[in-house]
Amino acid sequence: MKLATFSHGGQLKIGSAEGDVIADLSSQPAAPLSLRELLERGSDGFKWARWAATHAPRLPLAEVQVCAPIPDPQKFFALGGNYGSHLAEAAKHGLVRGPGQVWFNKQVSCVSGPRDDVFLPRASGQLDYEGELGVVIGTRCRYVRADDAMRVIAGYVVVNDISVRDWQLRSPTHTLGKSFDTHGPFGPWLVTRDEIPDPHDLHLRTWVNGELRQQGHTGEMIHRIEAMIAELSAAVTLCPGDILTTGSPAGVGALMNPPLYLRTGDVVRVEIEGIGSIENRVVPEPASRFQTGDHA
Repeated sequence: MKLATFSHGGQLKIGSAEGDVIADLSSQPAAPLSLRELLERGSDGFKWARWAATHAPRLPLAEVQVCAPIPDPQKFFALGGNYGSHLAEAAKHGLVRGPGQVWFNKQVSCVSGPRDDVFLPRASGQLDYEGELGVVIGTRCRYVRADDAMRVIAGYVVVNDISVRDWQLRSPTHTLGKSFDTHGPFGPWLVTRDEIPDPHDLHLRTWVNGELRQQGHTGEMIHRIEAMIAELSAAVTLCPGDILTTGSPAGVGALMNPPLYLRTGDVVRVEIEGIGSIENRVVPEPASRFQTGDHA
């Protein structure tokens, strides 16, 4: 199934996408309030979703706004330097990673939808893209063995790990440079695990204004998804709806010569076979109603 969160008629709903329509699962009895709540129901949640999809009214996808599948994840982890091609281009600039897994947080306030605008921040002009495969956790778990890791996955999404490079590189944790508002678009829906026989056999591509910038294959990952889940779950409890994004291949703008950072009006499209695509336009960061002195 392709499980989605969408807005229609001023209401946020959950649905099942197929072709150019979406089944309005929220219209059915016992509907969860969100996809995260559906995942928390475990296998019963998926059984309900399959039943509801056969009864729910259909809406044209063109008439709804598709949102981030999990608008409210508890955690959003990202793995750095997980493709050899990306490490090679970074090494030319003197950036070297150790052999272990290097994780950082994207603060959940960065989450945005698969078609939402992303902000060129007022604090920096070094805005960059990273097309990545995202993993959505489906089961509350801790100390997961690698052999069992695939069982705790609910499904997969497309992620653009948008980065503000100067903010990223001034701290070894990377967190601030990866967490600006709107800099975590993902979607377009959660493709359930059974729909993707092998997540390590998917082509990934990123375009900027129609120009192909990244072209990779998930089989190039240095650390496989099973190892990622084993590593993270040894440190923290993973919860339904948590997002793990798995690294990016070569072709990021910051490592080109000269660097090609994103500018206002640029459109970034990330596509992963079997899952779909997300596409986001860069716009100037608007004046914030939360700025100092505004107490409205």
